[in-house]
Amino acid sequence: MTENPLHLPLPDPAVVDALGRDLRAADFSGSGIEELLGGAADAALTAGTWWPALRATAAAPPELASRATLVRLFLLGSAESAADVAAALPSTPIPVLVEQGVLGYDDEARTAVRALLDIRPHPATATDDDAAPDLLVVSDQDPLLAPGAVAHDHVLGIGGASMSLAQAVIRTPVRRALDLGTGCGIQALHMDAHCGQIVATDTNPRALALAAATARLNAMTWDLREGSLFEPVAGERFDLIVSNPPFVVGSGAQDYIYRDSGFTGDALSERLISEIPEHLEPGGVAVLLANWVVYDEERWAERITGWLTATGLDAWAVQRELADPISYISLWVADAGESAQDAAARAARWLDWFESEGIAGIGMGVVTLRRPLDDRAAEVIVEEITAAGQEVTGAEAQAFWARRDYLRTRTDEQLLATRLTTAPVFLETQSLPGAEGWQEVSAAVTRPGGPGAVLPVDEVMTALLAGCRGQVPLGVLLSLLADVHGVDRDALAQAAMPAVREAFARGILYEAR
Repeated sequence: MTENPLHLPLPDPAVVDALGRDLRAADFSGSGIEELLGGAADAALTAGTWWPALRATAAAPPELASRATLVRLFLLGSAESAADVAAALPSTPIPVLVEQGVLGYDDEARTAVRALLDIRPHPATATDDDAAPDLLVVSDQDPLLAPGAVAHDHVLGIGGASMSLAQAVIRTPVRRALDLGTGCGIQALHMDAHCGQIVATDTNPRALALAAATARLNAMTWDLREGSLFEPVAGERFDLIVSNPPFVVGSGAQDYIYRDSGFTGDALSERLISEIPEHLEPGGVAVLLANWVVYDEERWAERITGWLTATGLDAWAVQRELADPISYISLWVADAGESAQDAAARAARWLDWFESEGIAGIGMGVVTLRRPLDDRAAEVIVEEITAAGQEVTGAEAQAFWARRDYLRTRTDEQLLATRLTTAPVFLETQSLPGAEGWQEVSAAVTRPGGPGAVLPVDEVMTALLAGCRGQVPLGVLLSLLADVHGVDRDALAQAAMPAVREAFARGILYEAR
C-alpha cells in the first residue's frame, strides 16, 4: 500500500480502483439512485431535503440493499453497519478504507462506520455517446451531515458556485487548460472532454489528494500541482484558464482554505485578474468567479472595471448579486457549520472589519476574459444582470464575443446592405392610466435565456424589429419606415444604427443566411 506520511485521503491508487469497481457494480449512479429512491425523493435530495431519501432507502428491496447502503453512507451521512458496508464494498476491507480516510468507526466496538468523504455521481459532460456513464466526484462531507465546524483544510463538493462556473465556461476544444484552485476537481472533470492537457492547482494538499481520486475514478489524467495562484505554472501559457478561487472578502485571516485566501479584502480577485494576461495564449479565454468590494452602490462597477481595463484583454464581467455586509457574512458563516456561539462571534468581528473599511456591499459575479489575436484595443463590458434565467453560459459567452467581432468588422453602410432577422423575442410594454385611457410609457424586447438581452424600444424600433425577417436589406426597411413617418431616410438611419448595433450585440438581431 502507498505510504501516506501526510495522512491524506486515498493515497493508494489500487484502493481507488477497487472503490470505483464496487460503486459501479452497485449501480451507484444518477439513474440507479433515482430508481432506488423514486422520482419525488430523488428530486427532493437534489434540492437539499434528505429525509425522503432516508425513508426510501429503508424500504429498498433486497436486490438493492447495497445501493441503499451506499446512498445512506456517502450521500446522507448516516452510520451504517460495518457488515452492510463490507457487503456493499467487497473489494476492500473496512480497516483499509478507514486507514485510507474513506470511513471512520462510529463506535468503540467497531460494528458501525460513517463516511468521512462524500462520493457522488455526477452527469457526464456533453458527449456524442448519450449512454456515457455518470462521473464520480470525491470531496469532504457536507457540514450539514457532519457535527461541528468543518476542518481548516475542508474540501468542498459540488455546489451552486462550482456549477455556475462550469455552466459559464466556453467549451471549444483546446490543447492546454488550467484549473486554478481545483478543489475536488469538478472543473477539471468538465474540462476533460474538450481539453487535450489539464493542469490543476491548489494550495491545499488535501484538495489535490481528492482531485487525484476524482480523476482516477473517472479514468482521467491531470497534472496536479501544489501552490498559490500562478506560482505552480510560472512561465507557462494556456488556451483556457478556469478558476473558482477562495475569493471571499475579509480581513485576511485564513480560517478555512476553501473560502479564505489570506489576502485582505478583494486583493485575491484583483491579483488573479491582473496575472491572467501573462498566462493566456493569443485567442485564449479565462473564466472565473470573483468578488469585489463596493464602497458606493451607485458606482459599483468602477473597481472591477479598473482591474479589467488594466489587463489589456477583452473582458465581460457580470455582477449577479450585490450583497450587503450582513447578508454576505451570514452566507459564509453558515457555510462552515460552526456552533451558534462561535458563528455569532466570528460574524461580529467580520462585520466590525467591514464597517471599519467603509464597505457598503460586495459584488459577486462571473468574469470572462479573452486575449485578442491582434493589436486592436480591447473591449471591456461590465454590467449587472440579476434576473433568473439570464445566467451566463459558455454558449452565450462564445456567441457574445462572436457578435462583437462581427460588429467590429462591419461599417454602418455594410449593415444597411445586410438582410437581418429578429430572434424569437418578447415585446413587453408598460402603460399608465390617463385621461384618455392607458398610455404606453415604455417598451422593451427581451430574448429569453440571453444574459442582458433586453433592449428598450420606441415605435420605430418596434416596427423595424418586426420587419427584420431576412427578406430585404436593413436599409430598405429604414427607407420604408422613413416614408411612413414622413422623415428623412438618412437621418432615421443615423438615429437607428446605435440601437441596431446594440440589438445585434445582444443576439436580438442576426444576419440572415
